[in-house]
Amino acid sequence: MTYATTWDKLISKKRFESADKKYTSDESVRGEFQRDYDRIVFSSAFRRLQNKTQVMPMPESDFVHTRLTHSLEASVVGRSLGRIVGKSILERYPRLAQEKNIQEADFGDVVAAACLAHDIGNPPFGHSGEDAISAYFQSDEAQPYLQNLTAAEKADLYSYEGNAAGFRVLTYTYPAHCNLPGGLSLTYTTLATFTKYPKESLPKIAGTKNTSEKKYGFFQTEKAWFNTIAQELGLLQKGQHGEVFYHRHPLAFLVEAADDICYRIIDFEDGLKLGLVPQEQGMDLLRQILNDDPNRKSSLTFYDWKEEIGYLRARIIGKLIEETTAIFLQHEEEILAGTYDKPLINEVSCKPVLDKIKDLSIKLIYQNRPVLEIEAAGFEVLSGLLDAGIKAVFRPESRHHRKLGALIPPHYLDLPDTATDYERILHICDFVTSLTDQAALGLYRKIKGIELPRMY
Repeated sequence: MTYATTWDKLISKKRFESADKKYTSDESVRGEFQRDYDRIVFSSAFRRLQNKTQVMPMPESDFVHTRLTHSLEASVVGRSLGRIVGKSILERYPRLAQEKNIQEADFGDVVAAACLAHDIGNPPFGHSGEDAISAYFQSDEAQPYLQNLTAAEKADLYSYEGNAAGFRVLTYTYPAHCNLPGGLSLTYTTLATFTKYPKESLPKIAGTKNTSEKKYGFFQTEKAWFNTIAQELGLLQKGQHGEVFYHRHPLAFLVEAADDICYRIIDFEDGLKLGLVPQEQGMDLLRQILNDDPNRKSSLTFYDWKEEIGYLRARIIGKLIEETTAIFLQHEEEILAGTYDKPLINEVSCKPVLDKIKDLSIKLIYQNRPVLEIEAAGFEVLSGLLDAGIKAVFRPESRHHRKLGALIPPHYLDLPDTATDYERILHICDFVTSLTDQAALGLYRKIKGIELPRMY
């Protein structure tokens, strides 16, 4: 098979840097992809994930996962996936190590960094937050502010996407903050690996079976930037007539697998520990994944069923890592050629049991009444904050709206006169998306007069 893209192009240490580069890395101590990981860890956007919803909005229990703990665990799984795949790829293509100094650990670091950031653009209140932002821009209330937007710009807002917001977090620098563009200045390979949906919002492909086409991965403001990355790495292009629409970077399949493994198993574990999933039913499903010999005797004794869950989880994740890496390597040629486009986890041996876990999680965890109530409240909160912010931008003559504008950090409002309406709206979306669940709720209460701030 003739590859249209190759590993020697896909694994690149190139990053967006200023012409006057003041900092250099010592490759013998810290590789370029490790630098990516570290930059994400120290970013304020990553830190705010500690108070963003994973399963239960605003959980009272310390044992329930937040976006932060989920992202950390996904990065651990992703590092293992990347290293296993990297070891095999370097054995198949030894010149990667000889000519480009690519090591097994580099694959692990790339996938770990992308996993660490995979939810960094998610708004408050989980995926319902994305729905709330989309619903606001589809409402009559928002239409007067969208008149000067192109069809593609409107599509970005009508189907607001946390993945695109994440790409913007990683690559965008606010003019009021710094004159050095490029955001966190990550490597092209890490940014491409992060992008599970390498396309713009239009065209929408109804009924597609290709998983990378179900959503979009960047806003119109970052379209040219992603195009530069894709061309540098040799990603295969799908789009026609000027559309920015590519096949995935192969390592993005491993990011997706790490996320799938963690949320399928660990969200379910949270549901068990919170009493939302019946203990015996849940434990039985976890044991089915391992498919142990019923006559197998274990030397371990558990005095608490919650401790046994930890043991089962560790073994299950190990099993899924082994299987998904084998599936990736089995389909490597198809992935490089752009003819494989589905989640790796769809081919694991325990897929029927994972589907049962997914269905049970939807019924008993994600659609649990308190979760639905908080998500419904989140719709009101986010639409209220967006409406207040956009009116502060477009109707500053109102004293009320000026007061609201004073509550928004200035770098979201201080734009050059050449900024378009779309760019100004997107900056307000950036502000609302950046808020934690508690911060969004607190600000909404204050601007609505439901709660007054404590002065002392």
